[in-house]
Parts: sequence; structure tokens; C-alpha cells
Amino acid sequence: MAGGLKAGFVRLMHHLQDPQHVARFQRLCGVRGTEPRDRLRYGAPNARHGDVQSGGGDTARRRTAGAESDGEKGSNVFANGAAGDNVNGQARDKEAVEAQGSAVKPFRRNSLTGDVGQEFIIDNKFLFYLFTLGTELGNELFYISFFPFFMWNVDAYVSRRLVVVWVLVMYLGQCTKDVIRWPRPASPPVVKVEMFYNSEYSMPSTHAMSGTAIPLCLFLLTYSRWEYPLLLGLSLAISWCVLVCLSRIYMGMHSILDIIAGFLYSLLILVVFSPALDIIDTFNCTHPYAPLIIISLHVGLGLFSFTLDTWSTSRGDTAQILGSGAGIALASHINYHLGLLPDPPVSVLPLQPPSFTLSLIGLCLLRFLLGVLILLATRVVMKALAIPLVCWLFGIPSNDVRKARQHMEVELPYRYIVYGTVGLNALFLVPFLFAHVGLL
Repeated sequence: MAGGLKAGFVRLMHHLQDPQHVARFQRLCGVRGTEPRDRLRYGAPNARHGDVQSGGGDTARRRTAGAESDGEKGSNVFANGAAGDNVNGQARDKEAVEAQGSAVKPFRRNSLTGDVGQEFIIDNKFLFYLFTLGTELGNELFYISFFPFFMWNVDAYVSRRLVVVWVLVMYLGQCTKDVIRWPRPASPPVVKVEMFYNSEYSMPSTHAMSGTAIPLCLFLLTYSRWEYPLLLGLSLAISWCVLVCLSRIYMGMHSILDIIAGFLYSLLILVVFSPALDIIDTFNCTHPYAPLIIISLHVGLGLFSFTLDTWSTSRGDTAQILGSGAGIALASHINYHLGLLPDPPVSVLPLQPPSFTLSLIGLCLLRFLLGVLILLATRVVMKALAIPLVCWLFGIPSNDVRKARQHMEVELPYRYIVYGTVGLNALFLVPFLFAHVGLL
């Protein structure tokens, strides 16, 4: 009996991991490759998850930006076609498929290999832009926009706790990827609508994890603190979660199993750590040794994660997340002792949302724009200082920055220093300056 259940569970896992399901969902949403003849020639229906053509997993992970062949560097939209195809036949195929939809390429090249990806056909532009928005809700641009805006304009109390959850979820997700080491869905049959993270491992989906944890935690933290309809908050949280999860399948970056695992993993982390958020935040703000422990803990976690695998883009992301979390935790400690951004007393809860006026909207936008300019300047200055300094300390040539950053000795301290400073300035320096110029 137990053996039968185990065998059935294994079959279900393989079924959910099948890249054909991803390809079917993409076709249903109007995404098609530009090489139908080549898909048939390569036998896409029988393509196995993890084949070399997928560009994911160990094969792509161990390629560096300078290791591409001359043929790869000179590739065009038909670069992966069969060597015997003639140019005229390819042109006719391209014209035929483009006549039925819009031919586009991934917005960003792969951050490790530099691969720009192939063209694909979009038949449904609305879904393309909708799922592009969904996947951006789990990317760096969203994090560096959403968290600061929430800190400066809505509720610093909630944002501090939300960042703690984000750091835990992303760190555990990235480490789990490098323990399991499953490749991305194979291509073909999957169309790679996104290339940026294609060299990272796949299981679990950290986009699904953050897309689950952030909206649900935001709802849990704000519902008893702010007055708004329960149904509205719950609907927004669920919609956010579903959009991010489906976007990763649409982009060809994850299997259904990756998404389900990321969703459930994130729920488990929330259940375990949510009761401890008050304890963690109080410790960060009030304990006299909090700064030393925060820095030591985050550096230690970074060192552990960097020993899990060879260099990849996920290593830098992990250091960046840990650095941001450490900087914001340190800022919480400084703010508490300086009385900056004080938490409102319990007696005034629940808080009433302010009336949306033009002056309020203008003030929020002004804070956001000025704050982002300060954070961007911080990033540029610290990056210019940190990389040469770290390379000098460890005797690593700094003339090729991409190659230098593939050394753990460079990537970990560089990311940690830069984004630790950005996090510190986001919650301390920017509000401090706003308070002195009358913008708070």
C-alpha cells in the first residue's frame, strides 16, 4: 500500500514537472516560437525535462559570458535552426508566422551567459503585458520601488516586518534551489519569453514564493492595523499571488511543480515565522547588541549560501537580499534611538486611510522621486568604491568586472556592502533628510 502511494506520488511529480504543460499554457495564452519546422525536427513532443537545449541547469550555469562560441555571438532569430536549412526557407517561415502576430524578443539578456534569446510570436498582447507586469512584481525593480515607497508614504512599522519576511523567503528559496538543482523547463518545447534568470536552477520558484509571501503578509500585517474592507484586501492579495505564479509559467521559466512547491513553501515559512515577527522587530530596534548580531548573522548566512554551488546569478541575488535586509534592520535600530519614524501608539489603532487629494498625491510622489534619486546615487557611489576595493583586498584583477564578480570573495562583500548601504539609507537617511526639509 505504502509502495503504491509512493509510486503514485512520484508519477504525479513527474507529470507536474513535464515541460509540455508549460508549452501548452503558453500556446493557450498566444505565445508561439518562430521556428515551427525546427520544433518538429527536434521532436518537441518527446523533449525531456533538463535536455541540453533548455539552456538551464548545470550546462548553462557553468558557462561564462566569455565562453560563447563565435556562432552564438553572431546568432539571429534563426540561430537554433537546423544547419541544413536554407536562408530563403527560413525567411518564408518567419514571414508566415509574423503575419499572424507580433514578433518580439526577451527584454533582457541572460545575466550570466549574455544570451539574448530567440524571437517568438505574441498573438495576445494583453496577456503578454499582463504577465510581464506579473513577473516584474518579483524582480529587483519592484522591490527597490515598492518597499521604499511604503516606508516613506504609508507605514514604516509594516514595511520593517515585511522586509524581514521577504529576506527569509528569498534566502530560503535561493538556498533550496541550489540544494535540489533542477534545471529550467526544456526548450523546445517551451518558449523562453524571459532569459534573465534562465541560468539559475528552477525548484522552487522564488517568484512564486515572494509573490505569495509579500501580498499575504501585507494583508495580515495591515488588516488589524488599518481600516479597509476585508474582501478588498483579500481579493488584492490573492490576485497578486495568482498573477505572479501564472506569469512564471507564461515566461517559460518554471514548471507547474515549481510553482506549487514555491507557493506551499512560502505558506510554510509564513506559518512558522509570522508569530516571531514582533520579537524580531523588537530585537532589531531595542537590543543593545542588535547591530553586531545583525551584521554577523547576515554575513554568516551569505557565506553558507555561497558554498552550496559554483558561482551563479543566484549567489549575487542572495547577497543583495541579505545586505538589504541587514541595512534596513540597522536603520530600524538607529531610528528607534533617534525617535525617527516612531510607531503610532496602540490607542490610535486602527489607522484611517487619508483622503486622497492632489496635494497628498503630489507630496507622496515628491518623496518617492527624491528618495529614489538618493538611493540611486548611493548605489552608484558604493558600487564604484566597493568593487575595486574588494578586488584589491583579495588580489583579483578588476579590469573585467563581470569575471571578477564570479569570485565569491568579490561578489559577497560587494553586494553586501552596496545594498546594505542602500537599505540603511532607505529607512534612515532618506527619512532623516525628509524630516529636516519638512517633507515628513
